[in-house]
Amino acid sequence: MAFSDYKVALVTGASGGIGGAIAERFAKEGLTVHAVGRNKEKLDELADRCGCVAHAIDIADTEAYRDLVASLGVDVMVNNAGIDHKGSIHTLSVDQIDAQVDINFRAVLHGISAALPGMIERDRGHIINTTSIAAAYSFPSNTIYHATKAGVRALTNNLRHDVYGKRIRVTELCPARVATEIFGKVHGNPEQTQKDFVDGYEILQPKDISDAVANAVDAPSHVNVSYIEVFSTFQVEGGLRFERYTAK
Repeated sequence: MAFSDYKVALVTGASGGIGGAIAERFAKEGLTVHAVGRNKEKLDELADRCGCVAHAIDIADTEAYRDLVASLGVDVMVNNAGIDHKGSIHTLSVDQIDAQVDINFRAVLHGISAALPGMIERDRGHIINTTSIAAAYSFPSNTIYHATKAGVRALTNNLRHDVYGKRIRVTELCPARVATEIFGKVHGNPEQTQKDFVDGYEILQPKDISDAVANAVDAPSHVNVSYIEVFSTFQVEGGLRFERYTAK
């Protein structure tokens, strides 16, 4: 299905870098784009730029979010919203654990649950779930984030069975490091994290990700781009840590 086969898109996390870039790209392709996020000011700026419809809501409010999704007749859904708290499972607070589960995983379940009946009825749709290389590769800290993104990966794979026989495509979007605000939010010092994680690196930009997503959506109807993993050329995954232990 090309963009012309779809009418309505919904993008969560649209007040941030990747979500905003995807919303802008979809609007340029002629879709009515509903941009969902918590930062009203940034959503309004996005709406002014590209003509999307801004919805400043917390997707952790399950009832409000489900009601919104069910009312829109969504053809293309991008579950992109995500939060992270740096720390291991035993160092994070209850609220920090719950917030990541609520935004990164539970809201994705409820959003899809609310959107899917309409897609099935129309026999048309595309669901794109943003995970992360954290869903595939282990590295220190951010334990809950890894777990929630791995959960979305499992959901995405099984969702294709739920829509089997319908012209509904399901894509996992798995980006590596992208120049967004998430590093400042996680580490609490935007200026320092800009220096630590962005400056001096040939890093992926939100537009790079939106272009990849657009290619998947614009593929012919018999083509499901099921998995998109995007790295910068100068970034690789993997590594091994091996601690030499001396008994005390």
